[in-house]
Amino acid sequence: MPSSHSSAGAAAPRGFERLLSGMLRRAVRKGTLTVRYPSGAEAVYGDGGEPEAAIRIADAGAVRAIYLDPALKFTEMYMDGRMSIEAEKLDVFFALVKINGAKRFATAPGAALTVWRMLDRLWRRYVARETAQRNVAHHYDLDERLFRLFLDDDLQYSCAYFADPDASLEEAQLAKKRHIAAKMMLAPGQSVLDIGSGWGGMALYLARHGGVTVTGVTLSSEQLRVARERALELGLAGRVGFELTDYRAVTGKFDRLVSVGMLEHVGPQNFPTYFSTAARLMQDDGVFLLHSIGRAKPNLFDPPFVEKYIFPNGHIPALSETLRAIERSGLLVKDIEILTYHYADTLKHWRQRFHANRDKVLALYDERFFRMWDLYLATSELSFRHGKLFNFQIQLVRKQSTARPARDYIGEAERKLSAIDGLGRAAD
Repeated sequence: MPSSHSSAGAAAPRGFERLLSGMLRRAVRKGTLTVRYPSGAEAVYGDGGEPEAAIRIADAGAVRAIYLDPALKFTEMYMDGRMSIEAEKLDVFFALVKINGAKRFATAPGAALTVWRMLDRLWRRYVARETAQRNVAHHYDLDERLFRLFLDDDLQYSCAYFADPDASLEEAQLAKKRHIAAKMMLAPGQSVLDIGSGWGGMALYLARHGGVTVTGVTLSSEQLRVARERALELGLAGRVGFELTDYRAVTGKFDRLVSVGMLEHVGPQNFPTYFSTAARLMQDDGVFLLHSIGRAKPNLFDPPFVEKYIFPNGHIPALSETLRAIERSGLLVKDIEILTYHYADTLKHWRQRFHANRDKVLALYDERFFRMWDLYLATSELSFRHGKLFNFQIQLVRKQSTARPARDYIGEAERKLSAIDGLGRAAD
């Protein structure tokens, strides 16, 4: 049975400490959580097993804030240094939360705030004016040097493909590009549209090793600058072009479409437009390869920490709501693959590199920013490892005859690409 007790000789929790203690007593059923309160009280919650974490709350205001809004304030108090996690076990503490179920850590005031956030999110989603470019800039227009401190050499900022669990991050990201390219069924001379082209790595790979011409579109001016510079450096500017353009404004027809890590920023209210636009831009024998984070079932909003600090107005789609929008667009689903744990392993590599470059991160930003991004990387990994997040890849076509009767071609294409793309080394 779950239990809690105060350490011998320590004061008993009082006021908001008592209220918070009651919530933790109900919430922590698996593992062990030790809490040291500002009054001097110390309490232990859980069954005494693993995972085992300890936190210290610095002041009474932090206790009150956490009790009134645990969904957001656990993270904000950590960012502000008003809650510390002993032995730097940030991942262990949030693993304990995830294993017990984040909803168990709710309070009555916090539940009321959740309803308000839900209504606010619905208003912004369906009523507020278009904010796509501003939302993208919030995250992706940060200093390029920050991303180079934890991403692979090719600046792939999406789930890698660890077909070999012992692969390096560079090898796994190259395997991801190869895996996607194989499913696109490329032929030399084809035209490709990369929707949400990021720093250009996917587009450059396709042009370089697939013999195709690529147009990449993004809403991030910083990513656009880097992608164009990279195309010039690699001598690919004549075959790869990048534009600061909303995908909805693109005209023309393309043989192939690809979108990696973009759907999470579209919003379900725009899914019909997203897929109908894709259908409009595809040749009759076209192929669209979609790669996205997914969740087990639809939800109304992401955790408030992610919404406020990381991806404003983002939405991780459920496979069900994605397929519903695809069906309405008239596109045909010909292949679906679920990638489990691959993003958890990717995030683990990113966080290790982030910590290894702590001094360089702090030269760009402050300690609060470091804590914020550490929270983002750690909690994201746990959501893929212990929660219900995954990645999916969907292959879409306009005509039945475009599809292949078996999946053998994917492995065959990957083997051909591996013979020319660096044999496990990151592409230049």
